[in-house]
Amino acid sequence: MSLNVTVVAADRSIWSGEAKRVVARTTEGEIGILTGHEPVLAIVAGGEVRIVTADDQTVRAQADGGFMSVENDRVNIVADQAELV
Repeated sequence: MSLNVTVVAADRSIWSGEAKRVVARTTEGEIGILTGHEPVLAIVAGGEVRIVTADDQTVRAQADGGFMSVENDRVNIVADQAELV
């Protein structure tokens, strides 16, 4: 199984695809997401989002502001500003 991940900025899509793991910084601290994770809605605190893809590549994005939602192995990161690093 894998996660279906989407990272978007206010004005465009940044990255989407299948992943094994997502790590993001929230206002409560850093959070790691794997398949089967409980539903979560968190405020993104600005910083690097690390995505380990299904083929073990690491995608890094800078995301500032916005939120992250996790439900049914779908991870959506909606940021005020975001770009690939």
